[in-house]
Amino acid sequence: MAPLLMLLLAGVLDFGLLLRTSTCAAVAAHAGSAYGSRSPAAAMDVAGMQAAALNAAPGVAGMTATATRSCKCTDGSSVVCSGSCANGKILVYVEVTTQVVAHTIFSYAPLNFSGQVTSQASMRAQ
Repeated sequence: MAPLLMLLLAGVLDFGLLLRTSTCAAVAAHAGSAYGSRSPAAAMDVAGMQAAALNAAPGVAGMTATATRSCKCTDGSSVVCSGSCANGKILVYVEVTTQVVAHTIFSYAPLNFSGQVTSQASMRAQ
């Protein structure tokens, strides 16, 4: 009975580690996009958004953050940020994507689990 309980405990620990890593990646992506959504100047600060994301998850080693800025017209059509819309209103959006590998106790190769955790957050700049 003890080996079965140990196997179950290891599975619970792996799930907990994966949940922690996933939550940290989501919080980091949100923090980066929140930084970029503060103002039009912050929306252009890609390095600042990436730094804000990585600083939001200091206990997660190996996390990477990618930030982008995009613009859309109020009707939803994409437009170049330096362009113009028919109705005259351009909405600026920032998007931060975080990636990190979750380290587990067991190998889950038969389940096609790579351990890669990705999270994405998008916000409209103020």
